[in-house]
Amino acid sequence: MKTKRFGVSMEDELLEKLNRIVEQKRYPNRSEAIRDLIRSSLVEEEWKRTEEETIGVLVIVFDHHQRELSSRLLEKEHMRSGEILATLHLHLDHHNCLEAKVIRGIPAQVQALADELIAMKGVKFGRLIPATIGKNLR
Repeated sequence: MKTKRFGVSMEDELLEKLNRIVEQKRYPNRSEAIRDLIRSSLVEEEWKRTEEETIGVLVIVFDHHQRELSSRLLEKEHMRSGEILATLHLHLDHHNCLEAKVIRGIPAQVQALADELIAMKGVKFGRLIPATIGKNLR
């Protein structure tokens, strides 16, 4: 893949903010930070196109003592095995567990499944992190 150079003009204040991002996130240079911002924007656009297959990671924290919640979560996972590709389960303390579920499908379906799991009684926190299968990124 060939790399092209181009110039970017911006106000001092915006450049200072970019420089802070480069420093905080430890990018090797501004170019990599700008490439990353563009890729992030492309993933957001990918999620707006409902016909494109994509991927997301659902993070939930729940009380594993909540009656039958673990069983209901596992049942949903088995029912949606083509969509839920993997689950990471961690015991946070005596009462709380964290699960990260990798979900594949069109964005509306991924979001609907995530919403369904987040809404289950006993789930204390949930967030879907949109990601990409990467075929449209370079």
